[in-house]
Amino acid sequence: MFSFSALSALLAGHLVQAPADPSAEVRHLLLDSRRVGVPTGALFFALRGPSHDGHRYLPALYAQGVRLFIVAEGAALPDGLTAYPEAGIIAVASPLAALQAIAAAHRATFAGPVLAITGSNGKTIVKEWLAQLLSADEDICRSPRSFNSQVGVPLSVWELNPERHTLGIFEAGISEVGEMARLAAVIQPTEGIFTTLGTAHDAGFASHEQKLAEKLQLFQGPQFQRLFYCHDQPLVRAAVAAHQLPGFSWTRHAGQPADIHFALDQSTAGSTSLHAQYAGAGLEAAFTLPFSDEPSVENALHCLAVLLQRQVEPAEIQRRLARLHPVAMRLEMKLGRHDAYLLDDTYNNDLAGLALALNALGRQSRPGRRTLILSDVLESGLRGEELYARVARLLQPANVTRLVGIGPEINRRQSFFTELKTAGGLLLSTDFYPSTEAFLAGLDAAHFAREIILVKGARRFGFERIVAALQAQQHGTVLEVNLDALSHNLQHYRRQLQPGTKLMVMVKAFAYGAGSYEVASLLEFQRADYLAVAYADEGVALREAGISLPIMVMNPAPDSFGTLRHYRLEPEIYSFEMLKEYLEAFPTDAEETVGASPLPSHVSPPPIHLKLDTGMRRLGFDEADLPELMGLLRQHAARLPVASIMTHLAAADEAGHDEFTQEQLATFRRMAAAVEAALGHAVLKHALNSAGILRFPDAHFDMVRLGIGLYGVDASRRDNDALRPVSQLRTTISQIKTLPAGRTVGYGRRGSATEGDRRIATLAIGYADGYDRRFGNGAGTVLIHGQPAPLVGSVCMDMCMVDVTHIPQARPGDVALVFGEGLPLPELAARIGTIAYELLTNVSERVKRVFVSE
Repeated sequence: MFSFSALSALLAGHLVQAPADPSAEVRHLLLDSRRVGVPTGALFFALRGPSHDGHRYLPALYAQGVRLFIVAEGAALPDGLTAYPEAGIIAVASPLAALQAIAAAHRATFAGPVLAITGSNGKTIVKEWLAQLLSADEDICRSPRSFNSQVGVPLSVWELNPERHTLGIFEAGISEVGEMARLAAVIQPTEGIFTTLGTAHDAGFASHEQKLAEKLQLFQGPQFQRLFYCHDQPLVRAAVAAHQLPGFSWTRHAGQPADIHFALDQSTAGSTSLHAQYAGAGLEAAFTLPFSDEPSVENALHCLAVLLQRQVEPAEIQRRLARLHPVAMRLEMKLGRHDAYLLDDTYNNDLAGLALALNALGRQSRPGRRTLILSDVLESGLRGEELYARVARLLQPANVTRLVGIGPEINRRQSFFTELKTAGGLLLSTDFYPSTEAFLAGLDAAHFAREIILVKGARRFGFERIVAALQAQQHGTVLEVNLDALSHNLQHYRRQLQPGTKLMVMVKAFAYGAGSYEVASLLEFQRADYLAVAYADEGVALREAGISLPIMVMNPAPDSFGTLRHYRLEPEIYSFEMLKEYLEAFPTDAEETVGASPLPSHVSPPPIHLKLDTGMRRLGFDEADLPELMGLLRQHAARLPVASIMTHLAAADEAGHDEFTQEQLATFRRMAAAVEAALGHAVLKHALNSAGILRFPDAHFDMVRLGIGLYGVDASRRDNDALRPVSQLRTTISQIKTLPAGRTVGYGRRGSATEGDRRIATLAIGYADGYDRRFGNGAGTVLIHGQPAPLVGSVCMDMCMVDVTHIPQARPGDVALVFGEGLPLPELAARIGTIAYELLTNVSERVKRVFVSE
């Protein structure tokens, strides 16, 4: 962190106006006026581009509480300088260069290793997989998503925390000469990975050799120690030698002078077996990768080379490899309408990416024609005739039988495809459209029945609309989680916090049913300070998925203490029995073992969170326990690092119990002060939950714990309009039957038609999916076509029945909303005498989660 007063000297800029507090720390680098979050400590950079000017947003930012600004020299401030009386403003030649300089200065404060990734393809996937594979060993700061640009890289590097992170992993992408030198100055890597050299961004360079030389500038700083690369790429191999870079290479070919040799034994559906030989470490081992497609294998081998160089035990490597999950930003396979099968690769469309996607199409074993829906190919660096001649040459090996070309450029080059033969010797079937809109206007999905369809388009063509039109309707029960709504709720609570207050977020119970990893990943990107889980295995799952935020475990079992240390999980300690067992788990000498991994005794045990009972009467140390507790803390100070002191309020959401809550808070202040006196230093203190954050701003202390409020439910019932619902539970109608008057339906004959014939719809959801049996017999309601349909009879294990007599348009396959917009959780919970927490956490893990971002 830097104070604003230090920025003028760092940036060599002109101090237009000092802020009210020149010593104010810069905590957040802000580029988007729509995502202010916490205004305190936010530094806004007024970037200019072809279609935007950040200076125009200064009034709105100032109104939201932002007080620190970097502007361009000579730029006119909207409404004049007098409109920002409390603002600190520095004028610089280039706000973008200033952003990069600040990030570079921050990077220089980090003494740990930093690994940079560049190349034409696979950067983001390799980064995400490495973060997963190394998360058990390191606290990792990594680029969010594909933040690899001139703006994305400094924003990513700014998140490095010298006090917490042990490793940084950042990707860097360039599109023209001169860009990489600026990114190298920001990242300052100590290690690197070069993935592949392809045709992406060729237009910005005179040749592949020039582009490669530019990319390799990332790895030429004095601190750089090692570059991982594939020896089988001749240009890359030659350039690494010519630049005298310290390389660490791998190959798939025997006899090559590489550090690691990989021999792929066999590839089956969904997996690849291989043998690795690392002569430098005297190691030979067999591994199985959990995928068989060529791009994934290539990316995984880069990661495997890193793990082998680090000398991670082969058995441990295999365990981690088996847990790799796909990164949802590349080719995806989906069921289509009319028994078609979709290969969705709408992320980009350069020549190398097309070749990889066609390779995947060619490997499909499903019967049926192979259709390619292709947009104009962009960023190839080739002239139109040469480019589309190359595209045409790629089609036959992939056994493409039909081409649908979309875009003005491919339309002008129809002649390259109209006489093209398929692998079977027939003429390629072709259709051309000037735009995506023109294609969709005449689309009949039945014309693609039983085909395998590769949809490959550059982003600007919006091919996701084509995928949506061709994809099969998803039947069954789905919990849709809106990540944008979750972010909105997080920022809402952040704005309520006192300056400097940290935020711990509850992701226990499968993140209140929403999905632990996906929610935790978003929270890490949104810079939450802590996560909290109920049990150690929940924390282990997050670590193995690559989450590196500090994690508190609320109910640690004594037999999990070794696991806690191995995965850097921090236990909540609430009794003398647990405290003594914790001490016994970490003797002062000898070595311990967790699984097969030796843990030397000099490694500190994880810090603990002391829970004090101030009136909840559930868990925690009582005030009478303090003398004994403080004695143990003094006696075992080296083995009992304390991260925080906490308590739990019994009725923070009930105004009728405010006097009791204030008594709890007073007791907590008194007890916490005594504990800190025994420790000899201050630690984090926290007491408030979601409702308490809003109702007791004077008791925010050092940290608060955000739970149900994040998921869109206001337990205090005073600020619900400010929150957005995060989850929607939907199911479908399986069948509709007519129930004659006097007849019954379901178990126990509890549902009956007492007022004439009724139309009864059976829904594909039951108590095994988490739909409470108490909703049966009219207590529950779903929405179909926006109209309420009451439950009829008992809720069954896998289904339930609703009355749709008054909804004549209801048909099998229609969607029924179980909760969400129009059916708020608190209202439904009140019908069966429970709370929204229970309805959310009861949603079974067998229910598919779909994560959406608007």
